[in-house]
Amino acid sequence: MKRWPIAFKLTLFILSCAFVIVGAIVGYNYYYSRDIILRQTRDNSRLLARETAGSIDATLYSVQKVAENIAFSLEDATMTSQEILELNRRVLANNPEIYGMAIAFEPYSLEPDKLYFAPYYFRSGGRIGFTMLGDAKYRYFYMDWYQLPKELGHPVWTEPYFDEGGGGVVMATYAVPFFRTKNGKTTFAGVVTADISLSKLQERVAKIRIFDTGYAFLLSRHGTFITHPDRRLVMNQTIFSLAEELGSDRLRKLGQDMLSGVTSFVAAGKAINDQECYLYSKGLEYGGWSLGILFPKDEMLADVHSLSKTMGLIGLAGFALLAFVTMGIARRITHPLRQLSGAAREIASGDLDVMLPEISSRDEVGDLTDSFRYMKASLKEFIQDLTSTTAAKERIESELRIAREIQMGILPKLFPAFPERKEFEVFASIEPAKEVGGDLYDFFFVDEKHFCFLVGDVSGKGVPAAFFMAVTKTLLKVVSEKGLNPGEVLTKVNADLSADNESCMFVTLFLAVMNIETGEIKYANAGHNPPVFMPCGGTPEWIPPFGEPVAGIMEDMEYSTKTMTMKKGDIMFIYTDGVTEAMNPDKKLYSEDRLMNLLVSMEEPFAPKLVKDVNSSIKEFTLGAEQSDDITMLAMQFMGKC
Repeated sequence: MKRWPIAFKLTLFILSCAFVIVGAIVGYNYYYSRDIILRQTRDNSRLLARETAGSIDATLYSVQKVAENIAFSLEDATMTSQEILELNRRVLANNPEIYGMAIAFEPYSLEPDKLYFAPYYFRSGGRIGFTMLGDAKYRYFYMDWYQLPKELGHPVWTEPYFDEGGGGVVMATYAVPFFRTKNGKTTFAGVVTADISLSKLQERVAKIRIFDTGYAFLLSRHGTFITHPDRRLVMNQTIFSLAEELGSDRLRKLGQDMLSGVTSFVAAGKAINDQECYLYSKGLEYGGWSLGILFPKDEMLADVHSLSKTMGLIGLAGFALLAFVTMGIARRITHPLRQLSGAAREIASGDLDVMLPEISSRDEVGDLTDSFRYMKASLKEFIQDLTSTTAAKERIESELRIAREIQMGILPKLFPAFPERKEFEVFASIEPAKEVGGDLYDFFFVDEKHFCFLVGDVSGKGVPAAFFMAVTKTLLKVVSEKGLNPGEVLTKVNADLSADNESCMFVTLFLAVMNIETGEIKYANAGHNPPVFMPCGGTPEWIPPFGEPVAGIMEDMEYSTKTMTMKKGDIMFIYTDGVTEAMNPDKKLYSEDRLMNLLVSMEEPFAPKLVKDVNSSIKEFTLGAEQSDDITMLAMQFMGKC
């Protein structure tokens, strides 16, 4: 693996932290400044839009009021044609915000012989011009500005249009219907119109300049561009036709939001312009028009970008200075460490007499040098102690190996044990948890007809348990050969073990004596696990325990004897708690239920195979987990006649 010096790692760590801090400061400054600019822009645009919209609304409102007042005056049916003309001219002269005005009557309503009567006064070249609308080419009563208020019955602002028959300019018209009463019936009499020239409105909106490329534009109630810096769009396209042409769903959504009259400040992206921008929109109170103001994002944030760039350059300069200082300090610190590293290699190779560098600094490096000196002295002492300890440990391990060989040697382990005997088959196994263990088993003939077999488990493990096991096994064999029944044998052995038992060790025992001709078995149990009786062709079952205590604790304890008879093929399976308490890596026990289920599943069991199958099942269950207790099993199968 590649070696990374401390100086490099120290420098890298410090510079990385500094880079993160500088980056965080610059980033925070950028985003915070950007938010301030956006808030200020939104506030300024709100004021600008409110002022512009207020100015336009004031103009539209005054135009509306003039037209509505004239319409109210015309409901007087006594006015003559000359008075109507004079009223029309005088109102236009007194209201400079109005470009032109018309009073258009229904055909034949004013004078029975006249189809057209629609005087129109308009401004032209600094004076007031006049024309009478209505001829074969310009039938005004079919025009939108006439039909809409007539059909709707209330005033309306028309969509912007170019009026060829009237003023000859692009205009928007506010049309107010008026009515007269004849014979007690109110009927539609005509329309009063007040026109505003969009050129002045366009000039007013065009004066709104935002930074270098930002601008304002005005939409009609149906989305037609009333004003826009691009003259090709004005009166020629709607915002929706432009969106369709550009294939921009975003522009279509912006248009819908603007025409809804909702005031908003949103990021418009490049939907309206060729550059990223923000759009502030506000609906006008009159006319159903909407005002939009575009703010170029890059120009809005130009100062923020400049400030962030300056801060970044300052940060890089500071970063370079910090790198220079850090590397110098790191090298000064790591130079003595490199010397100590070389000395450590010599010590690691076994040279404990190597000279350590002289370091006068009273800091961690100086402390490390003192620690190396102390380590040298301690290593010398430790090696001497380790040499002695290793020799003693090897001697103990050698003695334990010998003790294990002796312990295993006193247990019968050649199978078949009595090949000349056809009356029974016996098989046993033992696996100590340590070098030496406390489990025991044994089997031997008491006389020609009686065969004794037993299994025991001494408390504890290791050498003390091994000694106690050896004593117990010897006593059991000596006492059993006197021909006593199993209960008497356990009583005598318990008395001998309990005497002078200062260590308070004890042993569980199951002892049985079988008549190999009849299959009769006499057995006794000193606190041992209940064995399993497996009748030939039948279901295995536990041999009930006596409830009598372990041996080696109470000197005066007397143990009882019970009798049972085995038939040909029957098996008695005896084991220690190391079988049922074997644990897997999850600390789960093998359990008596698992053991019984295994024995029940065996078909035509045979004593040696039975023990081996149980041992294999335990190993499969434990999955290599460390053995916590000795595992001992013995199977006795009667082979005599039924």
